[in-house]
Amino acid sequence: MLQVNHLTLTHSKDSRVLIQDLSFTINDSGKTVIIGEEGNGKSTLLRLIHDPALVENYIEVSGQIRKNGMRSGYLSQELTEPELQMPVYAYMAEMPGFPDATPRELAAVCRQTGIPMDMLYDDRPMGTLSGGEKVRLRLAGLMLSEPDILLLDEPSANLDMDGLIWLEEYLKNCRIPVLFISHDETLIETCADSVIHLEQTIRKTVPRSTFHRIPYREYIGQRDEALAKNEQLAEKERAEFRKKMERYRQICQKVEHQQNTISRGDPHGGRLLKKKMHTVKAMGRRFEKEEAGLTKKIDVEEAIMISFADKITHPAGKTILDFRLEELKSPDGNVLSRGIGLFVSGGEKVCIIGRNGMGKSTLLRQIWQEMAHRPDLRPAYMPQEYSDLLDFNDTPTEFLMQRGLERSKVRTYLGSVKFTPDEMSHPIGALSGGQKAKLFFLDMILSGADTLILDEPTRNFSPLSGPVIREILASFGGTIIAVTHDRKLIDEVFDTVYALTEEGLIEA
Repeated sequence: MLQVNHLTLTHSKDSRVLIQDLSFTINDSGKTVIIGEEGNGKSTLLRLIHDPALVENYIEVSGQIRKNGMRSGYLSQELTEPELQMPVYAYMAEMPGFPDATPRELAAVCRQTGIPMDMLYDDRPMGTLSGGEKVRLRLAGLMLSEPDILLLDEPSANLDMDGLIWLEEYLKNCRIPVLFISHDETLIETCADSVIHLEQTIRKTVPRSTFHRIPYREYIGQRDEALAKNEQLAEKERAEFRKKMERYRQICQKVEHQQNTISRGDPHGGRLLKKKMHTVKAMGRRFEKEEAGLTKKIDVEEAIMISFADKITHPAGKTILDFRLEELKSPDGNVLSRGIGLFVSGGEKVCIIGRNGMGKSTLLRQIWQEMAHRPDLRPAYMPQEYSDLLDFNDTPTEFLMQRGLERSKVRTYLGSVKFTPDEMSHPIGALSGGQKAKLFFLDMILSGADTLILDEPTRNFSPLSGPVIREILASFGGTIIAVTHDRKLIDEVFDTVYALTEEGLIEA
């Protein structure tokens, strides 16, 4: 049993509280998801539970974590650079439990994770494996150490559609408890039976950390219902209070007018009006107390994003893309696909899916290069690797000022998507993945783009931000060509889905 009691985590450098007074218990074989916006301490919480030494150089901890003898298996979000260079067999040899595992134990773990047994002894560098191969192999290594609980940081981040479906089944059938982080809403809805929600409210100054022993979708439904009721009650009380205050102001003005116009030869009337004004002021003090007691709207960390202009549109008959490619090659020259053709008309929303390693990002980059200088379009490209287009030494303010906007205007826009003043002035490289993604969206919106070329646009947005992004893209009046494995995004936004195969693009 894992017990966390009144846990508070504070950044050592700036004394910012990430998590405050969090308590929860995990036992049996439950699956608990940690949700929250980027930078709220999700990954830090996992590292701390696994090994406090992983966070001791930047986090101060109060409260208790009791693992009660549980051995944790921790899957980090990314491999380190040295690990990426290691051959598979060398990486596996460093996993606890692998050197002493029997052939039967190795075979059992391979069946469980769906990898061939000879892959454990592969001499390819870890960095050359697909996202799905890395996750399966690393999970196999963890399971050999026979953990009592799995701590998984974004295991779904680089998986293709088949990999996501496999991971869902793996988590559902896992016989030990799992505490995980994921941006994939479908995966969370399918697997999570408990939710830890980490928020930063009131302009990221007040943390709120809560645990809910109910499935994710049920939690979101209850949360939305509670927020709606709170807002309705708060607005009703405010409306009634405004009516009272309007009557009070009328009385106040009437008494003041009477005081200003009363004859100096009427001292008795003056005394009565003075007494009446005293009563009116007492009434005002009661109203001040009443206002302080009114129901306040619950402050939550909302996923706010401005939308594209309504005027953006393309004629349905306009040719946006007529793309032909005989061979799609990988960076090392291997032919990945042949006979690729893609025709896109104005206003279409086209999605490309496919296995990891099929060259989807390479294809999208070539499409962008063909469209970038079209004088009749205003295309915008969001790569999967943000460093391809962002100078990480720039600040968000400097980046957006390249659009010719004044600094004050830029900071207003950044504030509208929940950037704090500090984040506006930090180097882009210091921002979270979600903040960088917001910056891309904001830049595309401010550019007036009418054609969006997007490579995994939602991969760094939290599950709570996902619905907002989907609504923005679904209502976009221009044309979208995207690569994604986000199943909710595909269902709610795209008209046509193509699978990239060895034989080209095939409508899925």
